[in-house]
Amino acid sequence: MIDSAVTEALVKGFTNLTLQQVIMILVGGILIYLAIAKEYEPVLLLPMGAGAILANIPATGMTGPDGLFTFLYDGGIKNELFPLLVFIGVGAMTDFGPLLERPYTVILGAAAQFGIFGTLLLATLMGFKLNEAASIGIIGSADGPTSIYVASALAPHLLAPIAVAAYSYMSLVPIIQPPIMRALTTESERAIVMPYTNEKPVSRTTKIMFPIVTTLVCGLIAPMSAPLIGMLMFGNLLREAGVVERLSQTAQNELVNIVTIFLGLTIGSTMVGEKFLQPQTLMIIGMGLVAFALDTVAGLSFGKALSILTRGKINPLIGACGISAFPMSARVVNRIGLEANPNNFLIMHAMGSNTAGQIGSVMAGGAVLALLAG
Repeated sequence: MIDSAVTEALVKGFTNLTLQQVIMILVGGILIYLAIAKEYEPVLLLPMGAGAILANIPATGMTGPDGLFTFLYDGGIKNELFPLLVFIGVGAMTDFGPLLERPYTVILGAAAQFGIFGTLLLATLMGFKLNEAASIGIIGSADGPTSIYVASALAPHLLAPIAVAAYSYMSLVPIIQPPIMRALTTESERAIVMPYTNEKPVSRTTKIMFPIVTTLVCGLIAPMSAPLIGMLMFGNLLREAGVVERLSQTAQNELVNIVTIFLGLTIGSTMVGEKFLQPQTLMIIGMGLVAFALDTVAGLSFGKALSILTRGKINPLIGACGISAFPMSARVVNRIGLEANPNNFLIMHAMGSNTAGQIGSVMAGGAVLALLAG
């Protein structure tokens, strides 16, 4: 009886295995390889790869009505819980001090969201419905949780390719952005030195009030952004309050790590062969790259404008990290600046622009939801 049951299970597994599932199992393996060998966003790509492999093994029941992945999707993605919990951790890990010391970087953070709306228009022209186009455009937020949050609300059937594109391109920022930076700026512009320190450091009171005021202002301007901006700023308040160190450390470590595991597995489980292997998947991944490029171009353009207005006091490179790929983009800007001038340390200015991009991406996501889901 036991041998018969084992044989039946083996036959059931192999006979139900389709070519599409085999391809997606290989895709899952590639994600795991990129996470381990190349260290491309390993904390998410690795569980995503594992989820993709498990979801494409036939007859497991994991993606069925009572399966584990269905339970996780309904309890964490469908109700948008996982992205919001991740934002608490992101907020607790983010120091908005460089932004508060250099308020002008808010302009750069806002400008670099152009890729969202430019790609939205492009996707619409390519035949996608408006809600689908908006979900694809949000890849340009360069913010994985925001992309997942918006896509799960507007176009859940496109969640898998959107999430894969968002996190893949975030990990490829050091490859995507430098050629655009060099093409749109001159050697002399990249060599502009900006003061590394600020003569008026931000007070503790200002740092505490910032997340509270930001939540109120952003929530009133774009109410649909309140869940995202509220959780981001709540996490930051835990960090800056100075009286709940255990909660801050839990948000930065245990909470965000546990949720990231479940988030990655669940997103990976949506990469089922017959749904994922469609022509529109390649189109979405391609438009995601366009969104990142447009973000970088817009940020650099505004950076160059500020450089002209200030008569060369601002290095236009810091506009490129107005996207929300934090802190990778800021590090890339600092590296390109050092290549042009070994004494050119742009990291603090870049961090200001990069954190402004985090807020800008959340506001853009809220604006998209307000227009289409409100």
